[in-house]
Amino acid sequence: MPRTDVTQMAFAKLYPLLVNKAEKKGRTRAEVDQVTAWLTGYTPEDIARLEQSDTTYGAFFQQAPAMNPDRALITGKVCGVRVEEIQDPLMRDIRYLDKLVDELAKGKSMDQILRK
Repeated sequence: MPRTDVTQMAFAKLYPLLVNKAEKKGRTRAEVDQVTAWLTGYTPEDIARLEQSDTTYGAFFQQAPAMNPDRALITGKVCGVRVEEIQDPLMRDIRYLDKLVDELAKGKSMDQILRK
């Protein structure tokens, strides 16, 4: 079976996985929405609406209202790959969100996660 490009997968399928990952560690959907909003500029209402649409994960990032310029401060590894070394800008933005949710699940404070 061929692998599916994550950018072509449905946002509605992938976002709940991020929420579930955080909730398993005692965090909330509201916190996942908050870090997602910080990164992308979407509001929690936008995110909820997009979960009911056929938007792809790639389009979610490509059409983001305001990607946070401070996202370049996000460093570290996701799946064994340093996010700051990812060459493809779209994949780097996707991995930034993965890293933020990882930090949330690991119990970091919101100030640390949002690079304040």
